[in-house]
Amino acid sequence: MTELMTEKWRDVAHIGHAELLTPVPEESLRYFTSLLGLTVAAEGGGSWYLRGYGDYEPYCLKLTASDHAGLGHMAVRAWSPAALERRVGWLKSAGVSGSWVQPEAGKGPFFEFADPDGHPMRIYYETSKWSAPAGEPPAMKTNHQRYLGCGANVRRLEHVNLMARDVRACREFWDDGFGLRTFEIIRRPDGSEDGAWLSSTVQGHEVIYVRDYLGGAGRLHHLAFWVDSREDVLRAADLMNDAFVPIEAGPSRHIPIQGFYLYTREPGGNRIEICSGGYLGFDPDDNPVIWTSSEYAAKPGWGARLPSTFRNYGTPPVGAPAESDCSDWPAPAYLGQP
Repeated sequence: MTELMTEKWRDVAHIGHAELLTPVPEESLRYFTSLLGLTVAAEGGGSWYLRGYGDYEPYCLKLTASDHAGLGHMAVRAWSPAALERRVGWLKSAGVSGSWVQPEAGKGPFFEFADPDGHPMRIYYETSKWSAPAGEPPAMKTNHQRYLGCGANVRRLEHVNLMARDVRACREFWDDGFGLRTFEIIRRPDGSEDGAWLSSTVQGHEVIYVRDYLGGAGRLHHLAFWVDSREDVLRAADLMNDAFVPIEAGPSRHIPIQGFYLYTREPGGNRIEICSGGYLGFDPDDNPVIWTSSEYAAKPGWGARLPSTFRNYGTPPVGAPAESDCSDWPAPAYLGQP
């Protein structure tokens, strides 16, 4: 007989957007619009608000000029005003400091706080729904905007991967405080964790934590954007190649969640993934898949191994260039000549 389980509340609907910092904003904007195919929904205050063609909200990426690369913040949307109130109440009861932030470009207000590693986070409920400009309705009324077929033509922000000194503490923070479900974990014999894949939906990952082997704090590993098929990932590789954008890894298939991937760096230095595929978790009482560090190192899946930079490089960079950078890469021209 199946053991009775306490129903897990679900106050988080989905990941909402991420803010990305870049020291070369104009070049980064060209990457995201010309190569990824995002469109600008609004701009102001040194930031652009960009959207994928499948977003129901006004934007999934806030791109902000800064003196360094990295994560400005990550935002999740609550299911309801009451759900937002409950999560803010939990944060306060857990001693996590935070404050309210005014609405931006059709979303908010936000409650801003930090995860255990210091990554800036926001939670909100209020949002506007995207409506196509006059004279540009999509043929299918269930779509939010026309299919433009520009660049890689990404549909939406798929997940955010964060580096952390204590992966387990960050995973438990989202599990205990927000009800996110853990799909997979890489666990060491001492109980510490090298990686954790979490989601508020049946999608295998929205938030990922990986160990920061260089001991940084609050660093970004990458943002990932979704395309409709593995063939679209291959097409994105051709686009990047002809734009003289170095490809760090892929196209290939991941072990966790089994997504098909391609990794490049946008001009500001932030790692960006274009992805598709992966499994969906419909079983409501399934347990996380636990990989031992040795099982994961054996690479049970197919495809080339990830490069050493994938283990150490994040933004902002830390450590010696040999450990944290691709100093031997050709200087990227981004839509120009090499």
